[in-house]
Amino acid sequence: MNPIAPSSRLAQVRYEIRGTLARRARELEATGRSIIHLNIGNPGRFGFRAPPHLVETIPANLEQSDGYCQEQGIDEAREAVVARQHARGVMGMDTDHVFIGNGVSELIDMSLRALLESGDEVLLPSPDYPLWSASTVLNGGRPRYYRCPAANHHQPDPGEMASLISPRTRAIVLVNPNNPTGAVYPRPLLEAIVELAARHNLVLLSDEIYDDIVYDDAAFQPLAPLAGEVPCLSYSGLSKVHRACGFRIGWMSLSGAGPRTAGLRDALQLLSALRLCANVTAQWAVHAALHGPDTISPLLAPGGRLHEARRTVLEGVEASRFLELVAPQGALYAFPSVHADTLPDFDDNAFALRLLEEEGVLLAPGSSFHVEASRHLRLTLLPEPAALRDVFVRIERVLERMQFDLAPRLRQPA
Repeated sequence: MNPIAPSSRLAQVRYEIRGTLARRARELEATGRSIIHLNIGNPGRFGFRAPPHLVETIPANLEQSDGYCQEQGIDEAREAVVARQHARGVMGMDTDHVFIGNGVSELIDMSLRALLESGDEVLLPSPDYPLWSASTVLNGGRPRYYRCPAANHHQPDPGEMASLISPRTRAIVLVNPNNPTGAVYPRPLLEAIVELAARHNLVLLSDEIYDDIVYDDAAFQPLAPLAGEVPCLSYSGLSKVHRACGFRIGWMSLSGAGPRTAGLRDALQLLSALRLCANVTAQWAVHAALHGPDTISPLLAPGGRLHEARRTVLEGVEASRFLELVAPQGALYAFPSVHADTLPDFDDNAFALRLLEEEGVLLAPGSSFHVEASRHLRLTLLPEPAALRDVFVRIERVLERMQFDLAPRLRQPA
């Protein structure tokens, strides 16, 4: 009998954050090796816990969680999102335009499914969060990447974005604060992107899951208040700011002129109904998260764990002979790169495998995020600072070995 062939679309999909290297790490752990996991932003792995006022909502509402809820989410959760958007200056928002999902991941897939015809194009950042690329491809679309290079502090160029727009372009995706780079986009840049979307009749898709995670004097600017009547989908959730990844609850709000967004709203409602509803039990935590005490700011202030972890990473890069870094302004990651003059033929995948095999550290190579000729590495800021200091010692050892291995070839006569 012939083997079952998977969909050809999957050949264009990659998610190396949980891919080949992660599988190899599990194999090594099965032999008794200890592995430091820096490949994924999973707060629970590093001792962070969801705030008590979120956790307490679960048993308190179990009796109301046995049945399906309205397909877009429970009223209390959607009302909390509406209140948050009103506070941010998004007027005219109501619960009919809010959708609760099983994490932002489900909502990203749902929104692209509602939006795209086969062959439609979506402008995506490079580096990207690879779920956006995967969802675009799996829903028949074509990614077009606008660059966010380190030389420009990982900020995009609206002029380059404009040059990529074609008659098939449907949407512009922003990830702000950015994963993997930690960039936080200033208001003038966002205004320029809104103007671009307005001029070309595009939908804005703004992934703001790290919205309240910013460092030093960086300030997060939500996109929807600037977008006004331009159709804009804004995404956030419990997993990062509220350290509740396992709750699998995200939310998406649709703003913009009613006549222009009505069809998209109805399509999203239909897709929400087809999957019945999101996890009812954990939806009760949304109101508590958005109306309860601020538990993230102490972690970001000087002396707070995330602030000190970021400082440790900056110091580790500064002490390295090989690494350079645009300091992350937000989110939970750093995206350092290797100097070309120290390792001219650097291969980020080969390095990541050596680091795992030789030093027991798992991180994500920059090429996992659709960066051509990448010299970058992505690591999370979630470990304790002492663990991160040790990680940079291990990274330096592998880079030194790679330079030593290269030395005989460099000494050979031409």
